[in-house]
Amino acid sequence: MKRAKRTPEGDALTDLVLDLFRLDSVFLTAGDRLVAPLGLTSARWQVLGAIVSAERPQPVAWLARDLGGNRQNVQRIINDLHREGLVSFEVNPHHRRAQLVVLTKNGQRAFEAAMELQAPWINDLSEGLSVKDIRIVHRVITALRDKLEGSREDKSA
Repeated sequence: MKRAKRTPEGDALTDLVLDLFRLDSVFLTAGDRLVAPLGLTSARWQVLGAIVSAERPQPVAWLARDLGGNRQNVQRIINDLHREGLVSFEVNPHHRRAQLVVLTKNGQRAFEAAMELQAPWINDLSEGLSVKDIRIVHRVITALRDKLEGSREDKSA
């Protein structure tokens, strides 16, 4: 059986993807450590951020889509945040069963406290890196995500 060969670009992208997998793991661990004193995890912090970033209250399915995550996983995190009083639910006038997720005052305070911890941490982490290089990496990652999301949409159509 003949093995398909990667192009030089394919080899380079494979190396990048493997490093991104490792980086994701390291970032999640570091984020967990950073916000642990606040009773948060990286996942909970990320969901709070999605709620804050939304222009208006959204149902769980929309938050999951914005995060690029699985609806069931986001629902589990939302349920945990609700039990802890960090989010509440509002009636969705457009869909009886898909309630809207809203931050409570405690949720807003927890998110703001996490962001206060994040600022010096990210500033230290970015030290020695150029804004130009960071923006190039961001463009590459965005282009790859767009291609992957486009191919997923093509297959489901």
